Amino acid sequence: MQAELATRLTGDNLEKHTRSSAPRKYTVGRIIGYALIYALLTVTALVFMIPLLWMFSTSLKSRQEIFAWPLVIIPHQPLWSNYADAFSKYPLLQFMLNSLFLVIGNTVGYLISVPIIAYGFARLRFPGKSILFLLMLSTLMIPGQIKLIPLYQLYSRLGMINTYYPLILPSFFGEAFFIFLMIQYMRTIPRDLDEAARIDGAGTWTILYRVLLPLCRPPLTVMCVFTFLWTWNDFLHPIIYLSRFESYPVSVGLAFFQGRYGVEWNLFMAATLVSIAPVLILYFFAQRHLIGGLSAVAVKG
Repeated sequence: MQAELATRLTGDNLEKHTRSSAPRKYTVGRIIGYALIYALLTVTALVFMIPLLWMFSTSLKSRQEIFAWPLVIIPHQPLWSNYADAFSKYPLLQFMLNSLFLVIGNTVGYLISVPIIAYGFARLRFPGKSILFLLMLSTLMIPGQIKLIPLYQLYSRLGMINTYYPLILPSFFGEAFFIFLMIQYMRTIPRDLDEAARIDGAGTWTILYRVLLPLCRPPLTVMCVFTFLWTWNDFLHPIIYLSRFESYPVSVGLAFFQGRYGVEWNLFMAATLVSIAPVLILYFFAQRHLIGGLSAVAVKG
């Protein structure tokens, strides 16, 4: 009886597997529906790419074609030399290297500070934990512009003006938004893993770095991508704390292409396209992880 039941169950599972693995039949209506969906998505993508395509077209134009009427969409003779002129007029490569240094410094700072702070709130017990957590969340409601004057006075007394310390040091003390994401994700990880690790002799630091952090890749990916975008595009803080031309990041360096009485739009667009290329490359490779990380944090939080 048991053998007959097992044989019947095996036959049913085999039939279901064969049915699920069989090629799906596409009808004419389904093919037309898919074609319309892909056509709509393609048109929408092209609409959103119009600014980027216009920047690329402008970067290859001469000054006469930029201000010509009717509009010249495709330049008659593309001037690829505009990109070389943009690099030769200002040290654009140095500006980008400065931004990369700031990105690396802030990313390292957040990777060190945020998991430690989040682990304390998510796993440890200590007096005043709820009050400190509310104070940490309340900092999200404080506009960053309010802190500029006291922070500038602090860094000025410490002799850190015209250095990268004011732009990197805050990351080693955490960011409330990243800490909140990490806390919410850590709380969804079963505590049984911590107890099993402690039974095996693991300490607090070992549990954090060997057990929890490998499971926290989604929020860590979101944190790294957001840190790159925020640091690369930051204009306000570098212009306040830095005054040496050779230490400016690319966000400030692009402003030099805008003169007092005019703008060389072809060189400006060429420099802008080069500066956003790392952002596009990062989004291209991290898109799957970024969307998955945000979805995981949103669902589990």
